[in-house]
Amino acid sequence: MNEPIGHKRRTFLKQAGAAGLMSLIPNAVRTGAWAAGSDAPEKKEVKIGFIPLTDCASVVMASVMEFDKKYGIKIMPSKEASWAAVRDKLVNGELDAAHVLYGLIYGLQLGVGGPKKDMAILMSLNHNGQAITLSRKLYEKGVVDGSTLKKLIDKEKADYTFAQTFPTGTHAMWLYYWLAANGIHPFADVKTITVPPPQMVANMRVGNMDGYCVGEPWNNRAIVDKIGFTANTTQEIWKDHPEKVLGTSAEFAQKYPNTARAMTAAIIEAGKWIDASLSNRQKTAEIVADKSYVNTDKDVIVARMLGRYDNGIGKVWDDKDYMKFYNDGHVTFPYLSDGMWFMTQHRRWGLLKTDPDYLAIAKQVNRLDIYKDAAVLAKASTPKDPIRSSKFIDGVVWDGKDPKKYAGAFKVKVA
Repeated sequence: MNEPIGHKRRTFLKQAGAAGLMSLIPNAVRTGAWAAGSDAPEKKEVKIGFIPLTDCASVVMASVMEFDKKYGIKIMPSKEASWAAVRDKLVNGELDAAHVLYGLIYGLQLGVGGPKKDMAILMSLNHNGQAITLSRKLYEKGVVDGSTLKKLIDKEKADYTFAQTFPTGTHAMWLYYWLAANGIHPFADVKTITVPPPQMVANMRVGNMDGYCVGEPWNNRAIVDKIGFTANTTQEIWKDHPEKVLGTSAEFAQKYPNTARAMTAAIIEAGKWIDASLSNRQKTAEIVADKSYVNTDKDVIVARMLGRYDNGIGKVWDDKDYMKFYNDGHVTFPYLSDGMWFMTQHRRWGLLKTDPDYLAIAKQVNRLDIYKDAAVLAKASTPKDPIRSSKFIDGVVWDGKDPKKYAGAFKVKVA
């Protein structure tokens, strides 16, 4: 006996599900209907904070190139003075979202480095492209890398000061990891301070610190100004490491899910565009160099955006692991293991007093659901596994399998 047509249709709907049905609709039709119909963004204008750093590029270009318009929103980039200001404005709702340090978002989620507040990471913005800069004064004493710095500190007892950009942030974790990998305890053997990224070069110039970790262009700027050199790039510490994210409050993501998806899709598309060619990267560098954004000479940004590195003390190379914004979706995808890693380091350095439920918190913060929906709209590739394995500068492998054991196994840590 033949099934009635209505029954067949109901059976098909049940089996196919919404995602299956969506795949049958041409993307252009789907995107157009989404932007104009019932799935339209609840909030049409979004204020996204950023700090003057090269890796704000995909947020800026989503606005400048009008990728945002395609998804029914208008992105308004808002230049901020410090990561503390970004944190406060995200918490109180002055910013809808931000180009922000990965670890800052987790610090808020866990109540360290700021008020405890449920947060959301919608996507990763970039991999690689930060560095450890040391002063010319250290170079004059024979320091060229981490091991020679260790020898100097052991030989000449003095107050050595190193700067990072925010206590729970990426630059703090790269700096601490690098020091520890070279046998230098970041709290017992040296002093660490917090300095906003655009103020790093000026502070080193007047002798306030011996070294710092920050994003570009403030490492290359120190070389151009002849006050510092690159001891290590962060991609040498962890190849293809996560860096900045598109962060917002969990409250915003819940209240404006379509807007969150639209923001994410627009910025994914901007990242794809930046990485599509060297000429696009050059154009991006020239735009973000403007005083409205990073406010520095475009040549200082362009070189490392194109992977052309000069460490300032005689080494010049082309780095294939330069700053990336898409890389076939591996950059933009918010891996759960990346979020878990930052928590292991917060535990390692005593910011967390006990081990959290690493995986459960990562699943709560890293909004894979929003990202995947946005990736469909932006026609972006999506990695299948939200956990990835990485080898660090000290030979230690992070695979996300036993974060508690990993966090406790380091020789150099806060007891």
